[in-house]
Order: sequence, then C-alpha cells, then structure tokens
Amino acid sequence: MLDGAHKPDGQDPLIKGAARRQTEVQMCQAVLPCHANHRGDLGAGQLLKWMDTTACLAAEKHAGIACVTASMDDIQFEETVRVGQVITIRAKVNRSFNTSMEVGIHVSVQDVLSGMQKKVCLAFSTFVGKPTGSKKVCLTLVSVPVSAEEQLEHSLASERRRLRLYNQGAFAKLMQDYHILNSNGLHSGIDSLPLKPTEMTQVESTELVLPPNANHHGNTFGGQVMSWMENVASVAASRLCGTFPTLRAVDMFKFRGPSTVGDRLVFKAMVNNVFGTSAEVGVKVEAYNCQEWNQGRPRHINSAFLIYHTDEEQQHSFPRVTYTTKDGERRHRAAIVRKRIRLARKHLLSCKDEGPLSVPWDKGNQVYLGYNNVATLTILAAKKDWQASSISNKVTVSVNDDQDSLCMRVEMDVHAPAFHAFSLLSDLCLRPQWDQHYLSCEEVEKADEEERVYHVKCPPINGESGRDFVFLLSERQPCKDGDPYIVALRSVTVTAVPPQDDYIRSETQCAGFLIWSKNCTNCKVSYYNQVTLGVLPYVVGNLAGWSRCMEDTASSCIAFLGRDVLPVPLHTS
Repeated sequence: MLDGAHKPDGQDPLIKGAARRQTEVQMCQAVLPCHANHRGDLGAGQLLKWMDTTACLAAEKHAGIACVTASMDDIQFEETVRVGQVITIRAKVNRSFNTSMEVGIHVSVQDVLSGMQKKVCLAFSTFVGKPTGSKKVCLTLVSVPVSAEEQLEHSLASERRRLRLYNQGAFAKLMQDYHILNSNGLHSGIDSLPLKPTEMTQVESTELVLPPNANHHGNTFGGQVMSWMENVASVAASRLCGTFPTLRAVDMFKFRGPSTVGDRLVFKAMVNNVFGTSAEVGVKVEAYNCQEWNQGRPRHINSAFLIYHTDEEQQHSFPRVTYTTKDGERRHRAAIVRKRIRLARKHLLSCKDEGPLSVPWDKGNQVYLGYNNVATLTILAAKKDWQASSISNKVTVSVNDDQDSLCMRVEMDVHAPAFHAFSLLSDLCLRPQWDQHYLSCEEVEKADEEERVYHVKCPPINGESGRDFVFLLSERQPCKDGDPYIVALRSVTVTAVPPQDDYIRSETQCAGFLIWSKNCTNCKVSYYNQVTLGVLPYVVGNLAGWSRCMEDTASSCIAFLGRDVLPVPLHTS
C-alpha cells in the first residue's frame, strides 16, 4: 500500500513527530567546583535544581502557560558526576492529561577528555498548568507518537499516572498487610539485634526564602526546595553511618502547596529504616509567613523519601536501627511498605530491552531444551532471600529482587495428593478453568509424554491488546522420595504459530510449578515466575499493592486441584 495509510487528522506522521520533538528542552552545564561537594562530585541538590528547571521549561513549552511542579519521582542515580565533566539534561512532555502532564527527564554525563558518555539518571515530573484568573486549564494533548520508543513512553506515562493515583490506597492496604506479615513472624522484629534509635539521626534546618530563591512566577523555586531537602537528608543519613553516603534514588518529591519570598521554611529529616547497604530518609517541609511564624502555625508544603547507599568501596552496611516512639514505629513500618512499592515502580519504569527470550523449538533440540527448561526452574526455586509480601489462608506470595531480575513465588497448601496436582497442572489446556489470565490454551505439538508446546492467549490489560505466548512445557516426576514433581515453562518459537495482529507476542524466560508431597492426601504447590516485560502488566498491581489477583488466582487453583481428587497411584522408582 503506497498512500492508503489512515491519517486521522490529515497530518503527515513526520510533521506530527516533528511537532512532538518541539516540546523537548535541553540544558548543558559544565560541572564547576562551585557545583560540587567536598569529594569533588556534583552535588545532588544542584543536579535536582537543573532537572526541575529543564522540566518546567519543557512543560511550559507544551502548555503555553505558566506551570508549577506537582511532584518529581522515580529518580534512580546510576552514575557519579565529577568536576570538569559536562552534564546534558533533556526534558520532554511524554503525555498530557486535563490539567497535568508528565515530563520525562533524561540526564547524561560526558567526559571531556575521553568523549565517553554515560547515563546519570532518568526521572519523571508531574507539572500542572497555572490558571490565569477564573479561566480553567485544559491542556492540549500530546501528538500521537511516531517512533516505537515514543509510543512506549506515551503508553507507560498512563500506567505511571495510575501508579501515582493508586499510591495512597495501595500504601494503606500494604500497611494492613504488614501487620499480618508481622503477626505471622515473617518479619523477624527488631529486639534481637544491636540497634541504633532512628531519633538520633533527626535533623532540623531553617531557611529564609529570598528573591534569588524564587522562580519566574514569584513562588519559591521547586528545585531550590528539593536541594535544601537533599541537604538535610544527607546530614541525617551521615549521622547514622558515620561517613558520607551517596544519594541513589528518590521515592518522590511531593509538592503540597506553594511558598513565597519572605517565608521561613523548616526542614525536618530523619532516617526511617535501614535495608543493608541502603537507608530511607524522610523529609518534611513546613512553611511560615511572618504571622504564622509568631503563632507557630506551620503549612506542610512538601515531603519526600530519599534512598542513600553507603560507599561501595568501603563495603559496609548501615547500622541496624530501632525506634523509641510510636511515630518512629510508624515510620519504620511505612519504609518497608514503600520499599515494596518502589520495587513495582522500578521494574515498570525501567523497561530495559530484554532482547529475544524465545528459542526455536523442534524435535532435534527437544532433549536439550527440556533439560534446560527444568534446570532453569530448579535454579530459580533455589534462590535465597525471598521476602514474603502477603500471606492469606493457604497462600503466601514472595518476591526476590536483584539487579538482574525480579522473581515471584506463590506457595499454596493443597488438600490433594501430589500426583493428582501434578497431573492437572501439567495439562496446560486445563489452566483457563482456574487462571483468570488465561483466555485460551491449545496444544500445538506433542514431542513425547514429557514435552509439549502450547499456544496461550491472555486478556488485554490497561487498554492494550491482549498478549499471547508460545510455551514449551516440560514435566518431570520425582526420581526419589523427597524430590518434587516439576512442571517447567519457557517461551519458544515454532513456525506453526506466527505472531498475530490482534495480540502482542510476549515471552517468558522461566516459570512453572514445583509440587512436594506432604502425605497421601496433601501437598505443597509452589509457582515461580521470573518476571519479564510481557508478564509485568499482569503482576504489577500485586507488586504495587492495589491488586490481589495473584492471591485470588492461587485460591482458585487450590479449589480446582481439590475437586474430584484422583486415587493415588503406586509409584516405583
């Protein structure tokens, strides 16, 4: 087709792509000694100022009106910037809504001598249009993306907004879950270890907002507020570890209200909790005008949670902490919950290109792929440091997160013999009867009794098309008493099932079931999944805390396996 492509507005796609790129703003800064800390590294506060300025300019370029920062979140610092290097900050509106818009910020650093360029961080800011008079703000929608990268960012912006909107509800729900986990002993408590009270890290600092601290609207510059917040947070973290930790991530800077020239800003920071080599520091900002200052009536205008890491070269962790007050206990628990929410956001927002995960399948490599399938699942199940994220009747959901992968485990207590559960779970065509994420499943090819290829279709989610997978299923019975039954899954490619236009072909690297016999009438079933980009949309709600679909699916599985229990066959090795 030469010229019959559908153009909804009669505009050439290249013109629309050019219009989209016009909202991009770029800032270049040479890092000078006045921008650096005592170690010669670019101060995080200075970088946050530059990032906020660039993002604001991009937002105003799109909106055509004055804009103010509502929040800046999901900042992950990957590279340290030194004096003499050059910082490049690019900001672009990813998506606009009625009165707010998301601005993506990409920061890179270039070494002048070598010319080498590295990514420093990626962040997302939310800006709102500032109304003039009684006129309501209604932002222009961002033009339809052309490139695949822009389409991905446009789609994910909606999902990130959903995460922000659900954040408070998810936080409250996960706090309730934490009490359940704690009462079941899945969090070991804090009384058996030598601990330092978090109250000893408390920092308070007061700043007077002067004209140089104001933005072009007359309010206190958001980047300056973030810089002051980072300063007190850094002091609090250093009081705990006795050295100078490095800011590695920011959970969220949330602007609750404005402040102006002449206001007194009081910054309060304290370490909330420690997780090995990282510590979360909470910062609260209160504003006072002259009368409020005299009467002691603060306005809570900002809050943030910053994540610091100890110096990798020193190879030591933060001291363990405890709390001595009710508020300290609330902070301690809330930090654990926020860590779980950050886990979901991190994997949703990173979206690193995984490359092809499927391998071609045919009967010639069947033995090798079957062995690899089972071995990979066995290795995944042997991972340590699983952290329970929820527990309910007969179901425990755990996560294992490292730099390379995110894995999930669902443990189920089933009132059925192990062989019965194995015979049902190894027939993937039965799975739509209990798994809401399986629309349909058909057997494509059967190699032998232990290896089969299936085509699975999954429902649409978040307004996208449905997804489909082509799985190799490998099943194994125990070699000796005490070994589990194994049902392993991985993605493969077969010529009989090409990608379909109405489904997004997705992939799984490793998933499956391990089934242990408890006695002749009960067994333990553990489901594992090494989460990929294709699987992530179906589990992110569980990770972030607004959904219990995995628990519900597991309960459905338990009920399915408990029906029509087959007699236990005699098993001989």
